[in-house]
Amino acid sequence: MGEVYFYHLTRAPLEVTLPTLLEKAVGAGMKCVVRGAEATDLEALDLAIWTARDDSFLPHGVACGDHDAAQPVLLTKGTQASYPNNANCLMSVHGAEVTADELTSLTRACILFDGNDGEALQHAREQWRSLTSAGVTAQYWSEESGRWEKKAEHKPD
Repeated sequence: MGEVYFYHLTRAPLEVTLPTLLEKAVGAGMKCVVRGAEATDLEALDLAIWTARDDSFLPHGVACGDHDAAQPVLLTKGTQASYPNNANCLMSVHGAEVTADELTSLTRACILFDGNDGEALQHAREQWRSLTSAGVTAQYWSEESGRWEKKAEHKPD
């Protein structure tokens, strides 16, 4: 079963943090799916990934394109039982759900949430409780100090 990492965004916005995490995951040999809640959110993230840095290029696509299977990063909305690009890493944004069942086929899931949004914070807490009570290994990361630090970890017995 895969692990889940919670990223509590308080300083850098999602449009900055997500491309950085995707670059690290792809650099480690992972194929990723970014799951959002709305198509308009994915359009903004698509643009953010293209323009994240002048000195790098992160190939990616939006689901339902001609080359989904070849994409190292695929942006999609809603839930899916399988991923066209055979992803082993799921990044959840804007409150998109992650279930313990789907973690059986993944190496890692990352849940990125806006710590300045009360609803997003509450939803992330609910996901933490749900996933850890299902026996998922979880880590909580915060950037509150100005750099990313692991603040909590749950390992099933």
